[in-house]
Amino acid sequence: MYTDFDLMPLAGKWRHGSATAVLTDIDPYRGDVLLEIPQATVEDVDAAFIGARDAQPGWAATSAAERSAIFLRAAEIIDRRQEELVDWLTREAGTTRIRALVEIGIVRATTMAAVTHTTLGHETVPSDVPGKENRVYRRPVGVVAVISPWNFPMHLSYRSVAPALAVGNTVVLKPAEDTPVTGGLLIAKILEEAGLPAGVLSVLVGPGSVIGDAIVEHPIPRVISFTGSTRVGQRIPAKAGVKRLALELGGNGPFVVLDDADLDRAVDAAIFSNYWHQGQICMATNRVIVDARVHDEFVDRFVAAASALVTGDPREAGTQIGPIINHKQLLGVRNKVARSVDAGARLLLAGEPHGPTGRVLPPHVLLGTNDVATAAEEVFGPVATIIRADDERDALRIANDTTYGLSSAVFTEDVERGIAFALRVEAGMTHVNDTTVHDDVHVAFGGEKQSGLGRFGGDWVLEDLTTQHWVSVQHVRRPLPF
Repeated sequence: MYTDFDLMPLAGKWRHGSATAVLTDIDPYRGDVLLEIPQATVEDVDAAFIGARDAQPGWAATSAAERSAIFLRAAEIIDRRQEELVDWLTREAGTTRIRALVEIGIVRATTMAAVTHTTLGHETVPSDVPGKENRVYRRPVGVVAVISPWNFPMHLSYRSVAPALAVGNTVVLKPAEDTPVTGGLLIAKILEEAGLPAGVLSVLVGPGSVIGDAIVEHPIPRVISFTGSTRVGQRIPAKAGVKRLALELGGNGPFVVLDDADLDRAVDAAIFSNYWHQGQICMATNRVIVDARVHDEFVDRFVAAASALVTGDPREAGTQIGPIINHKQLLGVRNKVARSVDAGARLLLAGEPHGPTGRVLPPHVLLGTNDVATAAEEVFGPVATIIRADDERDALRIANDTTYGLSSAVFTEDVERGIAFALRVEAGMTHVNDTTVHDDVHVAFGGEKQSGLGRFGGDWVLEDLTTQHWVSVQHVRRPLPF
């Protein structure tokens, strides 16, 4: 078992943060104190970036084979330590076992994908100048800063950390305060055991209110990779200066059910989309938009399915809905439900929070319009709002009537109709006859509008983590204007 999680890797050494304040890591279901971590300071931020800058040339100079071998060993470690990782995700992030296994599977897949990113070549492009050879080399940018959230902590940190390291960058990672171990320290332990040299990855544990701006504003990192709320993400461009930004922000996923949809499939997918991991997913369905011709039948089936979900201890095998991550988040979810009811939404299914910490919120279902709080705002809780649409055209209008544009879905028995509808949705991702909650490490993942900038996954992630260097060779003497 890994130990000493009260220490963080800073510029090549595992040590305590320099602050006198400690971060208390708490089990969101039981309320147990998992550990206390002395927090990082602004001075620690500076030390981490200086260490990363100093380590980067040597790391970039290692061969692709050496870097690949580290990630291959990391995959073996993930397999061997699977139960240890499941235990930490369950206790720290409040995940059910099956949810933890899904996340670990994605992390492992990201590890294997990183192996394919270790070789950076060049392409030769034509020139209008006689005798000139143009080459465009892809190079690491240098130092990458990663700020990650608590909801899928390992995955949402690692999807930036792994490819950034694979191409030869060094990384400074700040995980969320609610998940410092699964969002950062476990990753550092795994990669260290796999052979990652000291100083190549630093982890800063501390509140964003103290060290967040120092990370974003620091002159050393060339890229800021941030996953989190739109509210916070909107402030990053002004603070970052001339840096590349990879931002995955909030979502308000529309799940559209057209008049010819298979309702059995649609209900199953909608239940998963709304309630998987308590709805605490950026891709979660926020609005279920149903054609009037199938609306009532869909609602009846959906409410019946939602009411059958099992809530409780995420350690229990049958639990499907566990705890909300913290009390502030729980209050925010309940406030949106209350405001929606005050605005005229009908509450079809509800329940009081329960469990040792009172954070297990049963599934909620509302009938409302696109402007009630649970539809207009990202909920991040086990709440579904069903909206009636007059027809396909109205459903598209409702789906696009949001400032967000991350994930979306449409259900129809006519695949071509579904693809045509999908291409008119203003989102980075639309899934035909499937859930809005879907990630694939090989495909471009990202949002439009206020849901972010850039793409994660596949070779698309390299656009933000590498730079292009044009080198030309003039093979024959060139006549010049003077």
